Amino acid sequence: LPRLVREFVAQNNTSQIKHVIQILSQEFALSQHPHSRKGGLIGLAACSIALGKDSGLYLKELIEPVLTCFNDADSRLRYYACEALYNIVKVARGSVLPHFNVLFDGLSKLAADPDPNVKSGSELLDRLLKDIVTESNQFDLVGFIPLLRERIYSNNQYARQFIISWILVLESVPDINLLDYLPEILDGLFQILGDNSKEIRKMCEVALGEFLKEIKKNPSNVKFAEMANILVIHCQAADDLIQLTAMCWMREFIQLAGRVMLPYSSGILTAVLPCLSYDDRKKNIKEVANVCNQSLMKLVIPEDDEMDEAKPSMTIPAEPTSEESLSRPEAVTAGESQNELDVTLNQPLFFSRSCERIQVTLNLDGIVQVLDYHLSDTSIGMMTRIAVLKWLYHLYIKTPRKMFRHTDSLFPILLRTLSDESDEVILKDLELLAEIASSPAGQTEEGHGPSDGSDVRPGPVELHVPARPGQLSSSSTKGLECSPSTPTMNSYFYKFMINLLKRFSSERKLLETRGAFIIRQLCLLLNAENIFHSMADILLREEDLKFASTMVHTLNTILLTSSELFQLRNQLKDLKTPESRNLFCCLYRSWCHNPVTTVSLCFLTQNYKHAYDLIQKFGDLEVTVDFLTEVDKLVQLIECPIFTYLRLQLLDVKNNPYLIKALYGLLMLLPQSSAFQLLSHRLQCVPNPELMQTTDNTKPSTSFKRTAACNIDYTELLQHFEKVQNKHLEARHQRAGRAEQLDRRVVL
Repeated sequence: LPRLVREFVAQNNTSQIKHVIQILSQEFALSQHPHSRKGGLIGLAACSIALGKDSGLYLKELIEPVLTCFNDADSRLRYYACEALYNIVKVARGSVLPHFNVLFDGLSKLAADPDPNVKSGSELLDRLLKDIVTESNQFDLVGFIPLLRERIYSNNQYARQFIISWILVLESVPDINLLDYLPEILDGLFQILGDNSKEIRKMCEVALGEFLKEIKKNPSNVKFAEMANILVIHCQAADDLIQLTAMCWMREFIQLAGRVMLPYSSGILTAVLPCLSYDDRKKNIKEVANVCNQSLMKLVIPEDDEMDEAKPSMTIPAEPTSEESLSRPEAVTAGESQNELDVTLNQPLFFSRSCERIQVTLNLDGIVQVLDYHLSDTSIGMMTRIAVLKWLYHLYIKTPRKMFRHTDSLFPILLRTLSDESDEVILKDLELLAEIASSPAGQTEEGHGPSDGSDVRPGPVELHVPARPGQLSSSSTKGLECSPSTPTMNSYFYKFMINLLKRFSSERKLLETRGAFIIRQLCLLLNAENIFHSMADILLREEDLKFASTMVHTLNTILLTSSELFQLRNQLKDLKTPESRNLFCCLYRSWCHNPVTTVSLCFLTQNYKHAYDLIQKFGDLEVTVDFLTEVDKLVQLIECPIFTYLRLQLLDVKNNPYLIKALYGLLMLLPQSSAFQLLSHRLQCVPNPELMQTTDNTKPSTSFKRTAACNIDYTELLQHFEKVQNKHLEARHQRAGRAEQLDRRVVL
């Protein structure tokens, strides 16, 4: 047969050569008899050898019948077919590349063949084909990628090993740029990375590592946007190693691509945020996720707050949706060293395959939706909640105008977060609420609430301030919204104060355990004067009198004891300015809900005569155990450093007679207790006024001068106190009456 073929070649008798090949194919290789098929395969191989370099002209006729025998049920026939194709390819060399796809398809099937001899033969053919591809510069990568994309999803271990080996070969060829087609095969690579075979996983790890190195070398040639969604999906894999590898890729993508990744922020945050609460068993994933989170956050800039229509947006595939057909992998190994956690963010903000500089629009709605979901989910870990609050704070700093569109929907969630078990979460929540309450972007033209026509999503709770005419005088409103000593608070400040008090009213445990902590932190973050002024104004019209009394007591304790309020105490102590007197009057009217706190406020502001007048009214009040307990606490406070100036004023008996009378009044209210003994001993130390006289009697009383300058109508304040106490008395009688009726019903 070879001699015959060589004669035809010498005669250039093409038709006879084709005739010989046709007979070998149709009558032998494709025969029903197995021995005929073997003979046909041997004959085709011999024919190819005889043709030599001219075999390239007849490759289609030579290869097709051999590939058909790859599917033969007889393993010996499959082996003969593999051997025949090896000889054909060896002779033709580079001429077989136009037929590469069919050869690759056939080899991928033989790679999973159960017969070891067939598999061994296919490996020899595979190595030969790889050598040919490596040597040639005519490989059709574009035509091959669809087949590779299809076969990469095979579940057979040997087929996967075959696929990865070819990817490694193609990646190593300088003339073949497989990186351009990485988006086509990246998902399949992550699928293979979850294989049960350690060897296959290691091969896939190497392949991914090589791709990542290439990406770092040539970031301008990488299609980051087309691979972002793939990474988002695999960053949420159940297997730790798959998740770690995908997260490492995501970290590099964010740092290399910069703002190109912003349109995918919501998907990235969905994958990254839960990882921040991982324990030490997943420490590596947690660390890389934290770097991703920080890097992504730094991509948001103030320019993102500009009008959307003024910025041309970048055409990038949308965020991943539930309809996407990408399946989730099961396992993974890391594609690179985990020690490279130090990041540098000095990368260009834009990458494009062309030289154009393309602007990217921030998908703020999607980001807020993800943050909202993670903050509302009670099963989310503490570190994730902290990260969410940091993100929201960062967005309010960088893009306040856009963020205030979402404030009404976020507000109830932020208020609920104040009940969190973690102090750190509450601190971050308070920082965010303080920023919302003080940001100029939150100012609206209406009084204390946001505009009804604002472009916001409706929240589950109505948070607008109820409009009650005549409740706020123009002076108190002016003093609340804009104090000369503080910057103007925005429309959400008063709204925040109202809803914070509502929260305390509905959750008394929150008030008891965290109330003081929350208010003290707010006094640090915002202006203490505005906070006390607004809360006092709100409590003045509180219908739940018992809560109002409790809240006033809490605020009074904070005012008298917290180091954060030192400046406010000094301001109230002297009442030198109209603002301080306005604040005192506002506090006084609300403090009247609690008689003892009202007296302590008078002590703080050195209104001793009025304190004495109030104590005189105590005889008309219902003296309860709680009342006496509060008097006891006031006596203890008088002995604290806060009232050092008051104790020193006891030396000036002549100018402070009402102070001494007020203290004696408290003493008379107390039963024979430790507080009684304490105050009694203090009053015993008051000196004889005759012994304390000095030669200089020309100086007027400082107390009289300050009181005269205050210009406060104390008669009206005293009448207001009586009015409020009568309300409390009626409320107690009503509660007692309802309790008595309930008892009668039970008896009946």
